[in-house]
Amino acid sequence: MRKLPIYKLTISDNDESESEVSFIALVDEPAIERNFLTFSNKLQFAADKERRIVSGPAMIADLPIYRRDEKYGEYYVVFDKETIEKIVLKFMRKGYTGNVNLMHDSTKVVDGVYVFESFIIDKDRGIKPPKGFEDLTDGSWFVSMKVDNMKLWDNMQAFNGFSVEGVFEYENEEEEIAEMINQIIQEGSKNTL
Repeated sequence: MRKLPIYKLTISDNDESESEVSFIALVDEPAIERNFLTFSNKLQFAADKERRIVSGPAMIADLPIYRRDEKYGEYYVVFDKETIEKIVLKFMRKGYTGNVNLMHDSTKVVDGVYVFESFIIDKDRGIKPPKGFEDLTDGSWFVSMKVDNMKLWDNMQAFNGFSVEGVFEYENEEEEIAEMINQIIQEGSKNTL
């Protein structure tokens, strides 16, 4: 079995940069392989049927996610907790809480659904994962969405979880190490001048 490369995905803190998470999609197969909160077999995704709320992880820190494309071939991507925090802060700061689509299809942006709860798991701060998600790692992003759109709510059984979408910068471990070495060499040469 060959070892696949792992790329750390990052974004820029700069609001002018294109790198960001700009939408959360409702999907049938979340890349993070975690479904919405489940309370019964009949309603597989809803935390609260009466209030039309769905809850679950949007991103899981340090979880390798398999990818395959023409540019990189087969590989994994990972979001660390620092990157997830930058993503969440930028997502909220830019007011993207109502940016929801179906199955990552830009022609299927839905109205009447929005993020109304959002937190990052941080056990040091006392922010623990909800019941049923105790295995989520520190730095994971958990969200709840309110679904006021009745047509969408009536078809929620087609969806099992959340998936973020955006523009990311790719780094891999070897590149990070090379950058750190170059920075140390550059700083060393400045000190000797």
